Amino acid sequence: MAERSRGARRLPLPLLLVLLLLMAGSAASPADEGGGGRREAGGGEPGDEAAPHDSSYGTFASEFYDLRYLSEEGYPFPTAPPVDPFAKIRVDDCGKTKGCFRYGKPGCNAETCDYFLSYRRIGADVEFELSADTDGWVAVGFSSDKKMGGDDVMACVHDDNGRVRIQHFYNVGQWAKEIQRNPARDEEGVFENNRVTCRFKRPVYVPREETIVDLHLSWYYLFAWGPAIQGSITRHDIDSPPVSERVVSIYKYEDIFMPSAAYQTFSSPFCLLLIVALTFYLLMGTP
Repeated sequence: MAERSRGARRLPLPLLLVLLLLMAGSAASPADEGGGGRREAGGGEPGDEAAPHDSSYGTFASEFYDLRYLSEEGYPFPTAPPVDPFAKIRVDDCGKTKGCFRYGKPGCNAETCDYFLSYRRIGADVEFELSADTDGWVAVGFSSDKKMGGDDVMACVHDDNGRVRIQHFYNVGQWAKEIQRNPARDEEGVFENNRVTCRFKRPVYVPREETIVDLHLSWYYLFAWGPAIQGSITRHDIDSPPVSERVVSIYKYEDIFMPSAAYQTFSSPFCLLLIVALTFYLLMGTP
């Protein structure tokens, strides 16, 4: 009797293991049923297997992005700082891979010259870069002579909304008339540090048109800039804007500097001769 009692006391251990197994099986059952419910809700066949959950970092990031960035509650991811849409004009390429005109102080560049222009061929187009010390507009004109009138003009105009727009004009005498047909494309512009700067392309060859010249021909380049009122150009800043000394060919790259009026005074041979004569007169004294 004592031995049977000891044997009876050992029975609960196996029973406990069986109960634990049964409990584990019943705990897994709702998840299986839930998986089956998801398949039916998705319109799948009863025999389809549920796709295993991908616990990779990519899945985690995607789910986190969906929950946080796209949710109505906000909490967006930190975004990368905006990239400057306008690449600065490089002057070290002048005379090598592009032609340049600089007007202003000796040694000036695209950010310090009173006026700057560059041009280079890109396939069937010519890319122009313009910059001037103004809050209004900067332009280049293509002329058969050195005078204003009958000229094809491309201008970059700073409007009241802070944008810089590329516009096409035709000089009728001393008046610039805007032309709706604009050959410019890939247009960029920026107004910074009281300067209007822009970049655009226009085709080398164009259909015969009075107001649009073929750039494969050589032209005098007229350089001008000035103020704008409500996005409309007004008279240029100086009475006699600079002009290229000779016709310009887009197939020849040069780096040409033109001193502004403030730096021309003492460079003229006549002015130097006058200074020498005045100095000699002062040293000799009057009789």
